[in-house]
Amino acid sequence: MKKKLAIIGAGIAGLTLANFIKKYSEHEFMVYEKEESLSLEDGYGIQLATNSIKILNQIDFNKISKEKIFYPNALDFYDIQNEKICDLDLTKFNTNETKYTTLQRSTLIEYLKDNIYTQHLRFGKKIKEVSKLKEKILIKFNDNTNDLVDYVIVADGMFSGTRSFFDKKKSTPKYKKAVAVRVILKSKSELNINQQNISLLMGGNTHIVLYPINKNKELNMVCIIRSKKYDPDKIKSLINKVVLKQNPTLEKLFDNDIKSWPLYFTPKILTSSNEKVFYIGDAFNGFLPTMAQGAGQSIESAYEIFNLLKEGKLENDNTYFEERSQRAKIIIRRSNFNFFAFHFSSSIMQKIRNTFLKFLVKRKTFIEGYLGKIYKN
Repeated sequence: MKKKLAIIGAGIAGLTLANFIKKYSEHEFMVYEKEESLSLEDGYGIQLATNSIKILNQIDFNKISKEKIFYPNALDFYDIQNEKICDLDLTKFNTNETKYTTLQRSTLIEYLKDNIYTQHLRFGKKIKEVSKLKEKILIKFNDNTNDLVDYVIVADGMFSGTRSFFDKKKSTPKYKKAVAVRVILKSKSELNINQQNISLLMGGNTHIVLYPINKNKELNMVCIIRSKKYDPDKIKSLINKVVLKQNPTLEKLFDNDIKSWPLYFTPKILTSSNEKVFYIGDAFNGFLPTMAQGAGQSIESAYEIFNLLKEGKLENDNTYFEERSQRAKIIIRRSNFNFFAFHFSSSIMQKIRNTFLKFLVKRKTFIEGYLGKIYKN
């Protein structure tokens, strides 16, 4: 039976779901975005492992221009002095069509947006009120328009404003006591790294990740720094105090235009109390970036909802929350462990970690267990 859906939020999760509905079903849908436009000039990078690329290829992502993306071969580990520790082969889970990919988030958003066209996307739509009308949900917007739908898919991020219309229970995002600093490097980095790979530098209370985001050799750099408070006016001071104090030669990485934000995560996964409402992407659970699975899990959750919709099992079906929660908990545990391991302040603990890393990256059983359970999904 043909259904009508309202997808709230035009991020990766919402647009991925919209693409699948448009290509593989006859269901009606509309994507509602509260902002007046999509910000496509923001060039920060994302990593997509094979689990998400496999899904995206079903909506023809494999046809995207190869100039706009990059295929790193390995994850190279370094200490904060830029001395290489070891490397992890990222091609182990690759196939000819499914490869570990890095790119700008805006590249993916633009691709997903262009595929659904303007008739399925509305901007400046802020929800004013929702109500149940027989077996449907009536959504009223601030511009005095409304939509009567069978299902509402909430995809408006970790700080979702839509959840409060359907659930009184809250899982307020929690500050991780860490700050993220991002820079896009337009030219070759002066660091002693292989710019064809992902580079991870680990220091006391900080780590830095660099990777190419296209064939133009632009690098995305993200530096995570432990900090009890986030003060945007004191970011330079924090970088000097924590990062450059350990290695002054890294100063040139921060010469460009830097952007910063506080690091949040979702402390508790909450299900929807309304059988007509489902949460996907960061609205379901916001992850730490230390497993590089935020975008990937947004794609997965959208795909899972679509499959239930296609099979006619979306309503009165509890498998989505249970299975998505189990999956999310695996990512959460690994993300928390990585955050802990990347930031050892003790030189003794750093040496022990580095020794174990050299051993683990060569162990097939470790790679299959730690990464395979995620990348092979």
